[in-house]
Amino acid sequence: MEQTTNKKALTLKTLTKSNVWDVQENDIFRMWDGVDKDAEVKESVRRYVDIIRSAFMIEELTVDSTAVKSKYEALGYKVGQVRIDENKKITWAIKKRPIVRVTDLTYENIRHITAAKLIEVLDRNFGGGWDSLSQSIKDIIESGFDISTTTLPKDRLHKKGGMYEKKVEDGFEVLEVAKGTWVEAIFAKMKPETEKPRMKFNSFSEDGDEEEEIEDNYNKPDEDDIEIDDPNDDEITEDNYSTMMDLGSADPDEEAENLSEYVED
Repeated sequence: MEQTTNKKALTLKTLTKSNVWDVQENDIFRMWDGVDKDAEVKESVRRYVDIIRSAFMIEELTVDSTAVKSKYEALGYKVGQVRIDENKKITWAIKKRPIVRVTDLTYENIRHITAAKLIEVLDRNFGGGWDSLSQSIKDIIESGFDISTTTLPKDRLHKKGGMYEKKVEDGFEVLEVAKGTWVEAIFAKMKPETEKPRMKFNSFSEDGDEEEEIEDNYNKPDEDDIEIDDPNDDEITEDNYSTMMDLGSADPDEEAENLSEYVED
């Protein structure tokens, strides 16, 4: 069973490729009622249709006959009319895209199924266990669910007080995949929704008092880097400066002669 949120609050303008999985076929027809009078919607019809198509299969019925409608309804479609603009009304047959294979899972719909539904999908596709899934599918699943696995002999998997029992008591759904005399158990539990922290820009506390300004020492130079003039240091002049390096007294003519010999060689 798929999870739902407050569908009444959703309109075409607030529909996204994520929350569109929360609505059903009848909701789509309801959202189109009266939108032909909304200039903003009329200018973005293609975008809204693309969003709906990400979660629904849409067939435009060009033949308005009872036989054709009955054919689609027998396949699980809902048939109804939508008005794209004031002069155009079309008939749609729409059906929610089923999630039956692991390849049907996306980042947009993964949080709109239950752990039991996920186990059902995995069970339908499994053979080699969790490691048989591609990394991209694993990433999608783990973006919405806590996943853990264990592989044990059949007679030890359900040992009292073991991992299996503890996970089930903690609310995890489990899928058992037989591997000869061993069994791989895959545990799944939906991750809780987390709210992203917001940065605080105001400089006042909740009581209305101005907060203490925090000193920024990040760009402040270290004390060791600050050059302090020593009043006891004598000013360096031409007379009192001497170098500690012995530069020698090489003859420039001799150096030139040696260089010419090196070039000739």
